[in-house]
Amino acid sequence: MTTQKHIAVVTGAAGDIGRAIAARLAESHDLIALVDIDVHALENAVATLGGGSSYVAVATDVTSTDSLAALALQLEKLGKVVTLVNNAGAARAVSLHDTTPEIWRMDSSLNLEAAFLTFRALERDLKDMQGCVVNIASVNGMAVFGHPAYSAAKAGLIHLTKLIAVEYGKFGIRANAVAPGTVRTQAWEARAEANPNVFEDVKRWYALRRIATTHDVANAVHFLASEQAAAITGVCLPVDCGLTAGQAELAHTFSQSKHY
Repeated sequence: MTTQKHIAVVTGAAGDIGRAIAARLAESHDLIALVDIDVHALENAVATLGGGSSYVAVATDVTSTDSLAALALQLEKLGKVVTLVNNAGAARAVSLHDTTPEIWRMDSSLNLEAAFLTFRALERDLKDMQGCVVNIASVNGMAVFGHPAYSAAKAGLIHLTKLIAVEYGKFGIRANAVAPGTVRTQAWEARAEANPNVFEDVKRWYALRRIATTHDVANAVHFLASEQAAAITGVCLPVDCGLTAGQAELAHTFSQSKHY
């Protein structure tokens, strides 16, 4: 009897964080399905990861039920999905004033609805395998840091995580979220080219006085998807170098204040 391969699905896999997650999960899964809408970027991602039999690229629009149905059919031929990482996402308008109805709908669709649709498309395997879901949320879903449409969607994603954990726990499915703060990706490197001090400017808001790396995020995902986290479900784990714990500079300022 042939043992079916255990598959981890990573959406938004062509990006820096997605690739790092894929590489880390390849240590504990037979096959990593790299899912992204950008075919060229997917090919580059597979090449960067070294190719081989550990990875398969599947061009998919995670906002489309038809595209996700095709993904599910393709994966059915390859093995069983045991881990789903909903990583696809993007942020547009910085302020609420600049957020148009179209931007609101687009950000909601990609950052929240897509995770729901992808979960439902792969639900059968996750039930059969008593698998796990890890949703990549954001500290923006926990507090106000700009990008309102994106942030509202990420807050919804955190709640969706809890909904899956509570409703599907009886099937053995675990669902957790990871909420990164600033992560040193190519997008932030581009900002650094325009402003060489950008990382130093941002670091002061983080308790550890450093910026998280893609590997930090990938390590958190790997842990939550592992047996070490077998009793953990319905949580949102910030990977933010202490940002959401509080700001030391503000604490110092208030402690020196004479206002009571």
